[in-house]
Amino acid sequence: MSATEDAAAVAGRRQGARSGAESRKAADRLWAYSDAVFAVIVTIMVLQLKPPKSAQVSSLFALWPTVISYVVSYVFIAIIWINHHHLTRFIEAPSLGLVWTNFIHLLLVSLLPFTTAWMAQTKLASGPVMVYAGLFVCTDGAYNVLERHILRRTSGINERGRRIARRRSLSALTLFALATLAAAFEPWLGFALVCCALVLHLKPDVGSGRSS
Repeated sequence: MSATEDAAAVAGRRQGARSGAESRKAADRLWAYSDAVFAVIVTIMVLQLKPPKSAQVSSLFALWPTVISYVVSYVFIAIIWINHHHLTRFIEAPSLGLVWTNFIHLLLVSLLPFTTAWMAQTKLASGPVMVYAGLFVCTDGAYNVLERHILRRTSGINERGRRIARRRSLSALTLFALATLAAAFEPWLGFALVCCALVLHLKPDVGSGRSS
């Protein structure tokens, strides 16, 4: 190899290293922003918890719709963040489509405090529970698109791992859709189906099928 070819090879490696570092930096900035949005959403939900006006401890029992709604919503946000965190480990360079998908996903998650408060104030009435479950459908649908986008562009997951992740995500999405329909007739059944769907995402399966 001539001196000129050797210099070109070295320059190419340096350029590739710089490009990789810039891509990783862009990914880190995107997910740091996402983490900040999740933190703000949780804070907003906490601020919606209003103490009873009465000094009697028994008055806390009247807050059961708020407590139940808040706990489930908080668990949902925690599950989203955990899965989001595990999934984004496989991103090498975020594309414009991925960035916009992530923003849409965050927009839907940011509506959760509103639907949670409405459902709590109406003591899990049919309409609010339907909207609540419907928001879960939209949020999980956006996550499915995000997950598919990332898994199709990574070499860190083998085909079996992709199938496991996709089946789990589609199963949860189906349960959320059923919860929305069930809430029209029986709000508690719809709410219970939402909780069942959340169980499917408790432990991220992405990564269990890493390529060697």
